[in-house]
Amino acid sequence: MRILVLHRVPYPKIAYHRGIDHALHDVTYFGRRAALDTLPDGLRCERVERPGLRTPYDEARAWLDAEPRGFDRVISMSEYELLDAARLRADLGVQGATVEQVELARDKVLMKRAVAAAGLRVPRFLPVEEFLASGGASPWTGRTVLKPHRGASSVDVVVFDSAAEAHAALTGRRTGVASIDEDGRGLPDHEVEEFVEGPILHFDGLVERGSVLTLGAAEYVGTCLAYAQGAPMGSFQREVTDTLADWVAAALAAVRIENGSFHLEAILDEFGPVFLEVGNRVGGADVVDTFELATGVHLPSFELRVLVGGSVAGTLPPPPAERGWYGWFVHPGHHLGAGVFEGFDGAGAFRSDPRTVTWHELPAGAPLPDHITYGAHETALAGIVGTDSPEETRDWLTRLFASLSLRTSAPHARVPDPVA
Repeated sequence: MRILVLHRVPYPKIAYHRGIDHALHDVTYFGRRAALDTLPDGLRCERVERPGLRTPYDEARAWLDAEPRGFDRVISMSEYELLDAARLRADLGVQGATVEQVELARDKVLMKRAVAAAGLRVPRFLPVEEFLASGGASPWTGRTVLKPHRGASSVDVVVFDSAAEAHAALTGRRTGVASIDEDGRGLPDHEVEEFVEGPILHFDGLVERGSVLTLGAAEYVGTCLAYAQGAPMGSFQREVTDTLADWVAAALAAVRIENGSFHLEAILDEFGPVFLEVGNRVGGADVVDTFELATGVHLPSFELRVLVGGSVAGTLPPPPAERGWYGWFVHPGHHLGAGVFEGFDGAGAFRSDPRTVTWHELPAGAPLPDHITYGAHETALAGIVGTDSPEETRDWLTRLFASLSLRTSAPHARVPDPVA
């Protein structure tokens, strides 16, 4: 089988060799140089570098026009390139998720409409242009969230105290979102929705031909929006009730996620779950590793097996004999601007705690990231903890976040080389 991978996620995060037999299949990785550099030496594959000046779809089309060839599968494991892969599949006549399916699982307005039509609760919402056309009239009056239709990592997400405040900020071009405030070009790409109170959960798992094969649930400590603004965050695993499992299956069916991994977020209020958003992909941070520790299932591996045409139902490994309850944690550094990481105060007891499974801290003197990232070895701190109960994991994370204090220094000035 000839497989084209639109390669963006660093190879170690996916471990493609665990899901694709590179000796059996002819695999081509198409990506920017930085992504291709993460491929392991000796991996049997073709590496094709793209410039990165246009979309992956446009650059793949230009490459294929210059060097025509066919593929049996076109795969992307990155949320940002799922649509490019779907468009290529359509052009090449390759099976897999269609453009319409990918759009439904990428656009927050489309997915909420579909989930609501299936009878599940969603926050009340309006595309920004409809909100403005109505003069700010909305079915809710309280706290209001402005967010991009297809955003990730809470970039350009703003919370206002009321719908009226959100309307005034939009009309006055003072939302804090550059694409809206500068020239309004970003207005069609945003929505407003009511702010729903309650714990935020994420559900992760694998679906094949519409059937959920494995499912896990976790509750956030902190939020993605607060992380974007500089606060640490994480999540701890919790029980999946039959009611929640049925709700997840219904939500996935509504947005037509039929094959592969999924990462679904919901708010749990007094009446049950309220759908927020979903992706046909694995979760970020250390979601994949904590899921495997708890269940024995490495989600990307089994997703790849599904995507290349193999059935995995009935082949998943059994969970560990003793159930552990895991959580992941990340501490940002991007919010501090250009700076140098010098270490953490208050981290020692947690670093050496026997419950700490992994601890990835930037080395002292390393530059802080200049963008939002949850990746280990990129952000200031990332790791995993494992305990005997959800409550113990939650409390451990809460204490860690309260104890940490990040130390930084200004960037070191570069000393010019002496002139010979």
